[in-house]
Amino acid sequence: MSSATPHSTQEPTYDLLIVGGGINGAGIARDAAGRGLSVLLVEQDDLASYTSSSSTKLIHGGLRYLEYYEFRLVREALIERERLLSMAPHIIWPLRFVLPQSQSPRPAWMVRLGLFLYDHIGGRKTLPGTETLNLDTAPQGRGLSPIADTSKGKAFVYSDCWVEDSRLVVLNAMDAAARGARIETRTRLTGATSQNDTWTAQIEGPDGAREVRAKMLVNAAGPWVDKVLQRLGRAKNDRGVRLVKGSHIVVPKLYEGDHAFMLQNPDRRIVFAIPYERDFTLIGTTDEPWTQEPGKAEISEAETAYLCETANRYFDRTTTPADIAWSYAGIRPLYDDHAANASAVTRDYVLDFDRPDTGAPMLSIFGGKITTFRKLAEHALEHIAHVFPQAKAAWTGGAILPGGEIPGGDFARFVQDLTRRFPQMPGALLHRLARAYGTCAETILSGAQTPADLGEDFGGGLHAAEVDYLVTHEWARSAEDILYRRSKLGLHVPEGTAARLDSYLSHSA
Repeated sequence: MSSATPHSTQEPTYDLLIVGGGINGAGIARDAAGRGLSVLLVEQDDLASYTSSSSTKLIHGGLRYLEYYEFRLVREALIERERLLSMAPHIIWPLRFVLPQSQSPRPAWMVRLGLFLYDHIGGRKTLPGTETLNLDTAPQGRGLSPIADTSKGKAFVYSDCWVEDSRLVVLNAMDAAARGARIETRTRLTGATSQNDTWTAQIEGPDGAREVRAKMLVNAAGPWVDKVLQRLGRAKNDRGVRLVKGSHIVVPKLYEGDHAFMLQNPDRRIVFAIPYERDFTLIGTTDEPWTQEPGKAEISEAETAYLCETANRYFDRTTTPADIAWSYAGIRPLYDDHAANASAVTRDYVLDFDRPDTGAPMLSIFGGKITTFRKLAEHALEHIAHVFPQAKAAWTGGAILPGGEIPGGDFARFVQDLTRRFPQMPGALLHRLARAYGTCAETILSGAQTPADLGEDFGGGLHAAEVDYLVTHEWARSAEDILYRRSKLGLHVPEGTAARLDSYLSHSA
């Protein structure tokens, strides 16, 4: 499955033209292609370039959303949590969260009641439930600062899951392509008109500009959803997107252990501290209104100070801006429910179907969160079923994503099997490849016995065979695509690797 398939000279009229290569666009493309619809997805940059690679990287129900009575959203997300875990056990895994109560602005009974609901409203089957710990004696208390005298107090511990967010997008796009969808990155929608139930759209990509035709347009442009509506003359006063910036910092490891922390601040906002890339701790997120044009965002000094202050409130080790190894920020395109503050804006999604008396139909996606992408896609296809009566039934619930065909979902045993079959390969390399690619790692390793057999070594365990795989199968085109979206090896490679990688890519294009 090459991501560089040449265009047909007689391009068909597609059933769906999807604008946006984030998690929602990729999820809808996968679902639609699996139902037998013809799909063209265009993304102006790389897959998951913006919001979908800038999350806190959690598959979770959203414990704090219970405070805003978002019971339907939380229940749906909790149901999806275990479903996604079974669909992609290589890039999604369970994570325990420690919730200290010593500095909580919420009474313990309220937090425990919320956790009781969290444990029970989503039909939890495999993940362990909530327990209570004494942080003075439990190992999870190591690294935390004492609050009152010498006591660290008690904590509740609950379950959620970690996800490699940008890889989740890519896997959906890969599965969509395997089922017949066309995925075109670095390709921008420049305009479109509809007549006689058909869209004629102008798109511009690496091979130049061309026109395509589609029976329906799906606007999954994320932060640009309003811009697309305005460009096509379909904007509405009662539908809109509210842009909220969320920023994260990555610092040297603040504590030992594979658990995460959910930290409660005096302003009632929540910040997570999560083990990251072996040697680091990920701290985030913030919630700041974004009033500029959508696009690349960077963390502000105020956000940096806020996250450092939060870490210093809880951990022994002092964190300063000088300690930050990496930071990232994303613009979340939330449905505008006119909430008073950014933290309270709903994370639920709204599907807006528009079919004027004259003209072709259009579906716009407002809001959403990475955990509910599959259900959102399923709802989107239900929403437009009357337009495509030939479409097959829903199918994605439990359908394994590429690389997830790990026997019994037993990741540890899968790694052991790889280690047995490739005894001359470093264990750390095999573990990373297994985590990133699951069973698809065998394509990279095929015919190799030693690291030298994988070709040029770019550092950090990245070899030419992996780069070639990412170009051929995963639409990677730049060093940034590879080092910070397909992987997080940018934190591990030596200085100059990005330049070497871009040179290699330019010569192999």
